[in-house]
Amino acid sequence: MVTEDIIQRVNFLRKELDRLNHEYYVLNNPTVDDFVYDRLMAELAELEKQNPELQSPESPTIRVGSDITKEFVQVRHKYPMLSLSNTYSKEEIEEFDARIRKETGTDNIDYVCELKFDGTAIGLTYKNGTLAQAVTRGDGEQGDDVTANVRTIRSVPLKLQGTDYPAEFEIRGEVVMPLSSFNRLNKEREEKNQTPFANPRNAAAGTLKMQDSAEVAKRGLDCCLYFLLSDNLPFDAHFDNLQKAASWGFKISPNMQKCSSIDDILKFLDYWDIERKNLPYDTDGAVIKVNSLTLQNEMGLRAKSPRWAVAYKFKAEQAYTPLISIDYQVGRTGAITPVANLQPVQLAGTTVKRASLHNAEQIELHDIRIGDTVIVEKGGEIIPKIVGVDKSKRPEDSVPLVYVTVCPVCGTTLVKPMGEAKHYCPNESGCSPQILGKIEHFVSRRAMNIEGIGEETADLMFEEGLIQNIADIYDLTKDKIVRLERMGSRSADNIIEGINKSKETPFTRALYALGIRYVGETTAKKIAMAFRSLDAIRNASLDNLLQVDEVGDRIAQSIIQYFADDNNIAIVERLKAAGLKFEVEIGDNEILSDKLQGKSIVVSGNFSRPRDELKQLIERHGGKNASGVTSNTDYLIAGDKMGPAKLQKAEKLGIKIISENEFMEIINEP
Repeated sequence: MVTEDIIQRVNFLRKELDRLNHEYYVLNNPTVDDFVYDRLMAELAELEKQNPELQSPESPTIRVGSDITKEFVQVRHKYPMLSLSNTYSKEEIEEFDARIRKETGTDNIDYVCELKFDGTAIGLTYKNGTLAQAVTRGDGEQGDDVTANVRTIRSVPLKLQGTDYPAEFEIRGEVVMPLSSFNRLNKEREEKNQTPFANPRNAAAGTLKMQDSAEVAKRGLDCCLYFLLSDNLPFDAHFDNLQKAASWGFKISPNMQKCSSIDDILKFLDYWDIERKNLPYDTDGAVIKVNSLTLQNEMGLRAKSPRWAVAYKFKAEQAYTPLISIDYQVGRTGAITPVANLQPVQLAGTTVKRASLHNAEQIELHDIRIGDTVIVEKGGEIIPKIVGVDKSKRPEDSVPLVYVTVCPVCGTTLVKPMGEAKHYCPNESGCSPQILGKIEHFVSRRAMNIEGIGEETADLMFEEGLIQNIADIYDLTKDKIVRLERMGSRSADNIIEGINKSKETPFTRALYALGIRYVGETTAKKIAMAFRSLDAIRNASLDNLLQVDEVGDRIAQSIIQYFADDNNIAIVERLKAAGLKFEVEIGDNEILSDKLQGKSIVVSGNFSRPRDELKQLIERHGGKNASGVTSNTDYLIAGDKMGPAKLQKAEKLGIKIISENEFMEIINEP
């Protein structure tokens, strides 16, 4: 039986350890040494072990993680997780400021300048002061539930301080790997003959998606927060909301600054362009946001980014180092990418050993040769790139580089299509990197989204001969899968379930999943909706294909070539026999009418249904969604509490203003 004394002691230890965690990981001001902290943690862990009924998901002891393997569940974001538009010059920042003042009709604008963390985006949801869920960005509409892993990050509060926080809210930020943790991790990997991570951003993203939260806990991730979302925010100012969030226990960047003029913004950028080298984590730029939430709402969003914020990228850092050799990598589409092997050099806080050379034209442009001392630049790319050569250090016996003429994997003679920079291996069905790349693309989230088959599992299945093309996936059985190394019965069941579930994937994504060269997500959707079935696309002429919006000669020729390949036809027939959807069905992407064809429509305010539903209806009836009112706007759908600036601008321009009910009458929807 648990006594009252034990309950009180457990509660005291939890509260004390939460306080010490906050001092150490958020305030960077520890008040006790590690011995005292470890002793308190050990006492709490022992009490919870002896009294399992007292265990709690909010206990500091859960930060050590668990070694239970699991699959990540996908969660739809309550608020879409948008990206930011990038700028690379101060002139563009000045243009951003001028646009903001023009659109809002006021010069009284406050901005908030923040450092842009180089990590992986995360959204944390709190309910009644307790961490309820942590979700990655994913595709912006939905992401992975990584709550168990985020609970191991000691700068993330499991339970909030104070009492004046909303009953439910989301706070967003970046999970980062400090340079100290990154260097320690790579040293450990090299000692084990494992491939080191390319940069802290990759390391943070990879760690956050690990299945073993106990391993996550060892890697030393950190989390900085920068945006608060709720229907009941404390203030109408972004800056004030973040200061309030800090009082609840969140780690908010101390380097954030409120600016009231373009001069203040430029001073902030100049200062941190130099001082960022002294930070304990990577940052590649700054973010400038309009401080007023009212103005943010009035300005609205573009398709993928807010109009009230912009990211400024610092000038890329450079280093000089000898080029030792070149590897030629083969991609999913057969594209050949030359990658330079370098003498290791420190660049932007990490050790760089490899860099992209892009293509033969870039190599020829810079006259890059083996043995040259090359200029390496790291400007936010996963693999740093070579941007030049210090020819004063070129060896006397140097000879021009001869680019490969055959595939480094299968030996097939390479081709270089007219007007393209890259060389390609045309052996799509017999070149292993291309085959594997197509399989990985096919099972990926944006394509068929087959849960349980990630890149590692796909690689293993390919190496073991279980799958040699995408159609083989639908011939897999549990008996075949469980024979794989470290593959248990439950995991095999999950994979089979994921394969069967993928058969419900709509035609637009199934077409994209085929991996036809140049056919991306948007293009696949337009082609699918134009032809309605895969058979119609297969039989379409070049002229027919060119009639589709955004389909040019290169894409059309690629589609014709794809269906001229007997191997591709055989795979498609097997996929059809497996039950994949290769025809348009009534669904979210179905075009219902052309009643709004060519109409530009702005939606602003609160409505009886979600705003995204109205925007979807606009597209399904042929219209286009716009974020700002201009002279080209046809309708402004006005809801409750819409921003006065948009309303005034619409009235001034003579734009037709309609209600939600009037809009539904126009499209004849109930």
